[in-house]
Amino acid sequence: MNTGLKITAFAAAIAATFGTAYGVGTSIDPVVAKKPPTAHDEHAEAGEGAGGKAAGGHESAPAGGLQISEGGYTLALDTPRVAAGTSSVLSFSVKDESGRKVTAYQREHGKELHFIVASRDLTVYRHLHPTRAADGTWSVRAELPAAGGYRTFADFKPAKKGATGVTLGADLAVSGKAEPAALPPARATAEVDGYRVSLDGTLAPGKANELKLTVTKDGKPVTNLQPYLGAYGHLVALRAGDLAYLHVHPNGEPGDGATEPGPEVSFTATAPSPGAYRLFLDFQHEGEVRTAAFTVDVPAGGADATTGAKPSAEPGETAEADGHGH
Repeated sequence: MNTGLKITAFAAAIAATFGTAYGVGTSIDPVVAKKPPTAHDEHAEAGEGAGGKAAGGHESAPAGGLQISEGGYTLALDTPRVAAGTSSVLSFSVKDESGRKVTAYQREHGKELHFIVASRDLTVYRHLHPTRAADGTWSVRAELPAAGGYRTFADFKPAKKGATGVTLGADLAVSGKAEPAALPPARATAEVDGYRVSLDGTLAPGKANELKLTVTKDGKPVTNLQPYLGAYGHLVALRAGDLAYLHVHPNGEPGDGATEPGPEVSFTATAPSPGAYRLFLDFQHEGEVRTAAFTVDVPAGGADATTGAKPSAEPGETAEADGHGH
């Protein structure tokens, strides 16, 4: 065989070898070092979802409002920006997987949907009562006093059989000169419109604890609280930083034969993780709804939390009358 033929044969052999190797490589699935975490896994690792681990090794409690879409539902905010100190109409809808507006809900605590608006620094809070049009569009008028970033929460349960409660969150911008405030310190009492509310109890990560709030006026216990949203008080807890929304359940209800109309209002709550939380208690007396705000520190390791509230000296720190739909 001459030199030219030898070189040609050698090149053909190399080509055949690499061709075989390429064919083997494309016929075998690639090696994957680790399965990417699913959305559920990510929440479990972060201590955000049901069954996840919170810091300190505790089982976490479900925290809502961190996502704009969850469980096949999406919060669509039609008015993502309003002006500070101006009465504005907030409009939104909840859409299903097909993009259609949801028009059927189960009533929870007297309402089809609870709509919460809170500033990122947790000094402004509104529990609003929007009205729903026939096409599924919700709207409510509100005045937000301070500029900056806000978070809106839609807390609802769809009407379909077997549905569970869903809390969706979306960002809202309030234009104007923004001056974020520091988180109010933890104190055991809050004062609003001549009422004093005392907080007794602790929050712990992954553990259900009872919180008792006692309402007094002019130093005397208030024993004739009026029902509000199916209870003698409504409590919302938000985690500082990401504003995770906690489901806080009232213990007992008016007319059950065991629950007194004050001065104590009892709730059961579970913190999904250590950190600082802001608690907002809405209660009704003499025909008006008022809000008492508390800051609660939840330490790691299961230790008792420090609870308390900053007296509500500034109007922006408590929900005003229009914030309750009156």
